[in-house]
Amino acid sequence: MTELETALEWTDMPVPEVLRELHPAEQKKVFSYIEDIVHKKTDGLEELYQAIAMIVKYIPHFVVIPLMVEHIRPPIAAGVCLKMGVDQATGYANDLPVEYFSEVSKHLDDKLVADIMGKMKKHPVEKFIHYELQHHLLHILDIAAHAERKTLEIIARHVTLPEHEDDLVNHPHHGVIEQLRTMQR
Repeated sequence: MTELETALEWTDMPVPEVLRELHPAEQKKVFSYIEDIVHKKTDGLEELYQAIAMIVKYIPHFVVIPLMVEHIRPPIAAGVCLKMGVDQATGYANDLPVEYFSEVSKHLDDKLVADIMGKMKKHPVEKFIHYELQHHLLHILDIAAHAERKTLEIIARHVTLPEHEDDLVNHPHHGVIEQLRTMQR
């Protein structure tokens, strides 16, 4: 992957063909320009995320959760989550609607989501796993690569894997799929 593709990876959008046609030195200038724009537009967000994380500690969940779901987009909620400890984030994850938590989780590091899942209550984590298996299978496999055994056991109970092991030999999630397959036996 080129430096430009790496820089644009977070957008979830393909790199425009016209940028691919540029000479590497020109691509580097475009990358630098994009980086400057992002820094200018996001300046101060880290402090805002930190402030929100500190403030919501003192507001009851039954007040915060509906406000969050209604007024805070998942990428912003993920930024706030990064400023919370795993325990505080888990408290919210347990109470969030599964669809919203799923969207938030896409903007978090897979290891952090696995840590949160490891501390979640049984029913909400099973609901999340079931939802992800239905809607975002590769995402839950990415998370599973970092998950504790008890979380993997829940995933193994709910996932349907191909019957033939040879079908997945070159799959990027081969290792975690083999762990899940072993737990299903």
